[in-house]
Amino acid sequence: MIKSMTGFGRCEISEGDRKFTVEMKGVNHRYLDMSIRMPKKLNFFETAIRTEIKKRIQRGKVDIFISYEDLSDGQVSLKYNESLAAEYLEYFKQMEEKFGIENDVRVSALSRYPEIFTMEEGSEDTNELWKGLKKALDGAVDGFVTTRTAEGEHLREDILAKLDGILEMVAFIEERSPKIVAEYREKLEAKVKELLEDTQIEENRIAAEVVIYADKICTDEEVVRLKSHVVHMKETLQSDEAGIGRKLDFIAQEMNREANTILSKANDLEVSNTGIGLKTEIEKVREQIQNIE
Repeated sequence: MIKSMTGFGRCEISEGDRKFTVEMKGVNHRYLDMSIRMPKKLNFFETAIRTEIKKRIQRGKVDIFISYEDLSDGQVSLKYNESLAAEYLEYFKQMEEKFGIENDVRVSALSRYPEIFTMEEGSEDTNELWKGLKKALDGAVDGFVTTRTAEGEHLREDILAKLDGILEMVAFIEERSPKIVAEYREKLEAKVKELLEDTQIEENRIAAEVVIYADKICTDEEVVRLKSHVVHMKETLQSDEAGIGRKLDFIAQEMNREANTILSKANDLEVSNTGIGLKTEIEKVREQIQNIE
């Protein structure tokens, strides 16, 4: 089943005193481009996070937002740097002697100097951290893929409908082409009769001119290839192949090339209008394909 590159997923996991929240948002992109925002404490897991996401997502600009809360009592501790405090006091004493000023530093003032007191986070079991984080990540990816799949189904139905419309236009061009040649022959014969009046018309010359004209406007090869591309695209849309966006885009480019040739050969208003409509529908298909993973 095809997937859109637009999606959203969110999952929140609480285990004991820990709570993990993962949100994912995706939009179109030529390749897989991941942007991860998370607390510094979880940076160690960035490579593992990217590896897990790559297992299930092939393309798209994906933004991942991760938050983490640790509500346990022992998550942080206060540390006192005694040696640094002693250094401060020694320098204050030197300043008192050097400049003859009173050393009025009190404990409350000293405690506010940089690095005297620091807050340190307690060490945590990385395996336990990853276990909770991975659960939240898996849940968010599940939701993300689900929304992408649902949107992908809508895209598939829309593209298939447009392909049916393209086939109808191609069928009209196929039906119209022989009539154009017949109409050209009638006009040519009428023109020759008008110019030559009673003179005998050379059928061979007329036939030769008609053949040259028919060959000039002939789009049989382009029509056959275009129909083949449409069938190929339908089969690809119905397949279980993953990451078909690039393949579909290539097929659409080939379809557009054939439509351009048909339009360039058009020497009939109805065929020309149909050719323009053909190109318009193919362009709409290409626009939809840009959303497919």
